[in-house]
Amino acid sequence: MIDQITVYLENKQGRLAALCRTLGDAGINMHALTIADTTDYGVARIICDDPARAVKILDDDDWRASITKVAAVEVPNEPGGLAGMLDSIAGSGVNVEYSYCFATPSRQAVFVMKVHGGNEVLDSLTKAGYKALQPSDLYADH
Repeated sequence: MIDQITVYLENKQGRLAALCRTLGDAGINMHALTIADTTDYGVARIICDDPARAVKILDDDDWRASITKVAAVEVPNEPGGLAGMLDSIAGSGVNVEYSYCFATPSRQAVFVMKVHGGNEVLDSLTKAGYKALQPSDLYADH
């Protein structure tokens, strides 16, 4: 399991830019960013190289930020690659609450998902031949 930052944003102009500037000015590198919105606020989910430090910086700057454990799995970056990985967990009773993908510099696709029983899901996927990412695969050494 890896740490994802969750940040609640007011749904108004400039808030996303301010969030990204806060992290950028602190030297935090984002690997992935996704945003879900409602009428009043957005939920930004971020994979970055130093999540604990990022949350501290955001908290100190009055952002509402927290860390959420998520599963991250490398999948073939090819047509049907994600479908094959999802087929591996189909029928296991796993409910994917939300998910998103990003690509690494090596052109590998990474599927991030919030699931209950994440470690069991990752064990199952590892047995099926998929690589579950660990913090050392994504986070910078600080």
